[in-house]
Amino acid sequence: MTDPADRPGTGPRRGDPASRRPPRWLPRALLMVVAAVYLGAFGWYAIGALRGLAVDVLIAFFVALALEPPVVWCVRHGWRRGAAAAVALLGSLLLVAVVLALFGNLFVQQLLQLLETVPDIYAGLQDRVAEQFDVVMPDSDDLLRDVLTQFGDDVASGALLVGTTLVGGVFAALTILLVTYYLLAAGPRLRVAVCRWLTPARQQEVLTLWEITQVKVSDFISSRVVLAALSSAFTLVFLLVMRTPYALPLAVFVGVVSQFVPTIGTYLGGALPVAVALTSQGLPQALAVLAFIIGYQQLENLYFSPKVSARALEMNPAVSFLVVLGFGAVFGALGAFLALPVAATIQATANTYLRRHALIESSMLRDPSRWHTVEDDDAARRRRRRQQN
Repeated sequence: MTDPADRPGTGPRRGDPASRRPPRWLPRALLMVVAAVYLGAFGWYAIGALRGLAVDVLIAFFVALALEPPVVWCVRHGWRRGAAAAVALLGSLLLVAVVLALFGNLFVQQLLQLLETVPDIYAGLQDRVAEQFDVVMPDSDDLLRDVLTQFGDDVASGALLVGTTLVGGVFAALTILLVTYYLLAAGPRLRVAVCRWLTPARQQEVLTLWEITQVKVSDFISSRVVLAALSSAFTLVFLLVMRTPYALPLAVFVGVVSQFVPTIGTYLGGALPVAVALTSQGLPQALAVLAFIIGYQQLENLYFSPKVSARALEMNPAVSFLVVLGFGAVFGALGAFLALPVAATIQATANTYLRRHALIESSMLRDPSRWHTVEDDDAARRRRRRQQN
C-alpha cells in the first residue's frame, strides 16, 4: 500500500510538523553553491598566480614568431629544424652580447656619470624656474630626506625585494628562452598538433590567422628595431657634434622610447637630452637639440618610416596610445611593450575577415576644400536622387 502522504493532494498540511522540513533538494543545492564558490576562488587565485607565467609564454611566442623567418631560411638550405632554431636563438643572443660588449662599458660609465650629476641638473633647473616663473621648487636635499624618512625603515625588506626580483628575472629569462626554443624547434609539428583537433574549414582559418600573426609581428618588431637603431645613430652623431655630455645613453634612450612608446614617445625621448643640454650647456644648445629632434621626426615620418615599415601595419595614434595604456595597466611594463604587436595582429585579422563596403558621398567623410561649398553637396544629392528615380 502507498503512503497517504504520497498521494496527490494528501501532502503535509500547513501547521503540520512535516511542512516545516526543508525541501529534499536544498542540501544538494547548498553543496553545489559552496563547491562553485570554492572553485571560483581557486580559479581566481590560479589566474593571479599564473599571470606571470602567461606573460612569459606570450613573450616567448612573439619572439618565436620574430625569429621564424631566419629559421625557415636555414631549413630551406638543408638545416634540421632543431639546429636551425638553436642557431637563430643563440645568434640573436650573441648579437645582443656583441652590441653590449662594444657599447655596454661606455654606456654604463656615462649612465653612472649622468646619475651622479642629477642633483646638479636639478639645481640648475630649480634656478631657471625661479628666475623665469618666480616659482620656488624644493631642494634636492629636502626631497632626499623625505624619501629616506618615508622609506628608511624598509631598507631590509627593500633589499630582500630586490634580490627576489633578480632571481625571478633570471628564472623568467630562462623560461622565455626555453619556451622560445621549443616553439621554434616544433614549428609545423605544433601547427599539426593543433589542427588535428579541428575540422578542415577551421584548420584553414587557424593557419591563416597564424600566418597573419607571424608576418605582422615579425615585420613590426624588425621595423621598430631598425627605426630605433637609425634614430639612436643620428641622435648620437648630432649630440657628439654638439658636445652634449652623456651622448650615448641619451641617444639610446631617444631611439628606444621614440619607437616603442606610441604618439608621445618622440616627445618623451627628446625631453631628456633637451633638459641635459639646457642645464649643462645653455639655452642655445638646448634649442638646437630640440630643433634636431623635431627635424629628425619629420625626416623619419616622410622617408625612413615609409621605407622601413612598408609591410608593417600602421595604426591610428590614438588607438595605439590607448592600447599601450590598457596593456600596461593590466600586465605592467612588459604588457605595454607587447601591446602594439598584439593590436597589430588583431587589426590585421579584422582587416582579413571583416567585410568592407563602399563609402557613400558625404561631406562628413572629408575635409572641405577651398573650392568646395555646401551648394556643391546639395547639387550632388539632387543628381543622385534623379539617377535613382
